[in-house]
Amino acid sequence: MFYPTVKRVLDLIAAFILLIICLPIMLIIALLIKVDSKGPILYKQKRVGKDNKVFTIYKFRTMIVETNRDGRQLSDFERMTRLGRFLRLFSLDELPQLFNIIKGEMSFVGPRPLLVEYLEYYDEYQLKRHKVLPGITGWAQVNGRNLLSWEERFKYDVWYVENMSFMLDLKIILLTLIKVLKKEGVNSSDYLTMPRFDEIMASKKGEKIAT
Repeated sequence: MFYPTVKRVLDLIAAFILLIICLPIMLIIALLIKVDSKGPILYKQKRVGKDNKVFTIYKFRTMIVETNRDGRQLSDFERMTRLGRFLRLFSLDELPQLFNIIKGEMSFVGPRPLLVEYLEYYDEYQLKRHKVLPGITGWAQVNGRNLLSWEERFKYDVWYVENMSFMLDLKIILLTLIKVLKKEGVNSSDYLTMPRFDEIMASKKGEKIAT
């Protein structure tokens, strides 16, 4: 029952230390992004955190700002820059989330924060993932990451919430490092990350109405 408090202290200490160590790397990445393509250095997006509170997540921008060309919508793969592919391959685009941790919006380990648009589609079981701070990595990430179905991902997230401990967090961090070095689970078969949960649920809802 005391671990969430201890975890927050450990998160703060580790985040400050890593920020100092990684600051030169982050500055180099920021410079490369600015030289590589037009647009902001950081990608900011609203996500849902603990207790369903909305916050702004920070990442290094990995795509071009342009979304349309020749009258057609560009896919995520087409928008991805060469630098962006490298950053995502080694999860370096996640480094700005150290600021999210310092602000108390995220933790190193926890369910990954998802889009605000998904909230209305969650059932009571799935909402349990919001009982803890979202993480840069999590139990779902080391058990398949983007290769998982949404049902599997939510099961892993809820299991983590119900079994959170220091040893489990340590295990997840170590497995994450191994996964990153092996470059496992970065992309699903057809999408840059995962199919959108709201689109899948809306499609299922439409199929039920049609039948």
